[in-house]
Amino acid sequence: MGQTITEKILAKAANKKTVTPGENIWVNIDVLMTHDVCGPATVGIFEDKFGKEAEVFDKENLIIIPDHYIHTCDTKAHRNVETLRTFVKKHNIPNFYDPANDSYMGVCHVTMPEKGHVRPGEIILGTDSHTCTHGALGAFATGVGNTDAAFALGTGKTWLKVPETCKFILNGTMPKNLMAKDLILHVIGDIGVDGATYCAMEFEGTTIDALSIDERMTICNMAIEAGGKNGIIAADEKTIKYVKSKTNKKFEIFKSDEDATYKYVKTYDVSKLEPCVAAPHSPDNKRLVSACSDVTITQAYIGSCTGGKITDFIAAATILKDKKVKVTTYVVPSTTFIEKEMKDTKIDGKSLMQIFADAGCKIGQPSCAACLGGPDDTFGRTHDKEIVVSTTNRNFPGRMGSMNSQVYLASPYTTAASALTGKITDPLRFL
Repeated sequence: MGQTITEKILAKAANKKTVTPGENIWVNIDVLMTHDVCGPATVGIFEDKFGKEAEVFDKENLIIIPDHYIHTCDTKAHRNVETLRTFVKKHNIPNFYDPANDSYMGVCHVTMPEKGHVRPGEIILGTDSHTCTHGALGAFATGVGNTDAAFALGTGKTWLKVPETCKFILNGTMPKNLMAKDLILHVIGDIGVDGATYCAMEFEGTTIDALSIDERMTICNMAIEAGGKNGIIAADEKTIKYVKSKTNKKFEIFKSDEDATYKYVKTYDVSKLEPCVAAPHSPDNKRLVSACSDVTITQAYIGSCTGGKITDFIAAATILKDKKVKVTTYVVPSTTFIEKEMKDTKIDGKSLMQIFADAGCKIGQPSCAACLGGPDDTFGRTHDKEIVVSTTNRNFPGRMGSMNSQVYLASPYTTAASALTGKITDPLRFL
């Protein structure tokens, strides 16, 4: 019987020829990532259970990326980063992106591939549920809790149940007013937030083949919003070229067998899809944009690991160029690298950064910013009854700060178009 790409990666990591869904296995991990929210607790558990003098499993492949609560005066947030700084110094960890110096990058899920820490065929654990982003490069990547991360930190191993795989085939030419965010919101809206619970979500098809690496990352990022254990796209020539531009380390490509077994398969004709949003307060609360034209918004937010990549900003700038936003609109680069690209990338001779400034947007410093609410002084955070259209990936009550605010998840196209009109708007009007 054939194996899926996820099963093949797990079998290799478990030193087995094959694995079966439902089987519990020990796997060797390749990379462990943590950040300022969960890192201190992970370190605390590690030192408590393994001892103050214990060594980490692999200094080179422990990646520490403070990104959530960085540009704030909050003392507890600063304490978290300082805890990580002390740990890094003690263990001489090379891959620490410190907010205090030029090594700072920003959002972990975008930094990881940018810095070459994501390679096809590898096992990547992260103390963040959206670690599944990295399946876009053909890796098995999943989020774990602090206790599992602490165990992996000491042993380089984790124990897990082999997930069943659900396959999503997306074929057809994407309409010009759609982006990857629309595709994954359609999928989650169809299967629900529990539609892929503890399953691998495998994406393929001509539409997926045509997507950029940035857009593939958006697709896999939100697998967790359907309950997925991981999201994954088989590495192709586009992936190989991207990875080799970031690292010289060797990697292995895996692809699903034609006779692999799937829990279910869903097929989409993308050419027939319309832009959509996830209405408050759940990522599966799908509404077509055309049915939301009467929804008045008070704020727009363009940033995060799903909406703060250079592809996202090019899309938003295409809409906003030579126009003025009607509502408060926040723009947050995911990383310092993206921030630089926004200054260097031009449309009709004007940089993306200038387009956003001229449109009246408020431009923040690279970080997660308001995607996870954060301290009161967090850039873009909601404080009252704001109605936000946002490129972020989760819209639970209070997710962006205020429990009284409402968040509509949308593509950068739709978010930018809505910022111009003050209502949820089909970007086709401006394309």
